[in-house]
Amino acid sequence: MSDQDFLITVDGMKVRAKRGQTIISACDAAGVYIPRLCHHPDLKPAGHCRLCSCYIDGRRASACTMPAAPGMVVVSNNEELNNDRRVVLDMLFVEGNHFCPTCEKSGDCELQALAYRLGITAPSLTYQWPKREIDASHPDVFIDRNTCVLCSRCIRASRDVDGKSIFGFSGRGLGMRLNIDSETKLSDTSFAAIDKAAKVCPVGCIVIKRTGYRTPIGRRHFDKAPIGTDIEACEVGDPE
Repeated sequence: MSDQDFLITVDGMKVRAKRGQTIISACDAAGVYIPRLCHHPDLKPAGHCRLCSCYIDGRRASACTMPAAPGMVVVSNNEELNNDRRVVLDMLFVEGNHFCPTCEKSGDCELQALAYRLGITAPSLTYQWPKREIDASHPDVFIDRNTCVLCSRCIRASRDVDGKSIFGFSGRGLGMRLNIDSETKLSDTSFAAIDKAAKVCPVGCIVIKRTGYRTPIGRRHFDKAPIGTDIEACEVGDPE
């Protein structure tokens, strides 16, 4: 190991980390998958969804925002944490309107894939059926707020990568919603289908038009393998 490398323990396994790495990035590089929804490797971490929460040296913290430190002991994969993740996913499903069988993102949706990975086939909570808007005014992109999980990926991508700040949040609690920087509709903004913000949505909220059904159901990303298997397939050597 170099002077910048050190070891942490994750679920009893030794994982090599580097100075400045977060726990989730070190685990990704080592082939250890930690569930996440708001995290994206190309964006600054936000810690919004809490799905990556682990026990870190005995205390709860989000793996996407917590820097790795020498000798750190992390517990991610146990029944208590996975049960809590199921509750979070349940709430995300019932607080929106997720019509998975007809959604263009079905099979590529990270929310759906996480539910399958954690054994959820139907939410156990009461559906809220909120009234949410669809904005299809833009020639190349539409927004279906019914499926928005308030992950902030589009906000961070638009602000930090595209330099546009198209998106933002308004309201609180169940009334929180995704807003755009226009008083009217998406077509009145500078948003473009080539923007990073158009490509990072984990669900079917921001979808590029005329692309949704090009890959048939059954051949999509998570139809082929569970979410996280691409990370778990990483080949790593002995961390010692």
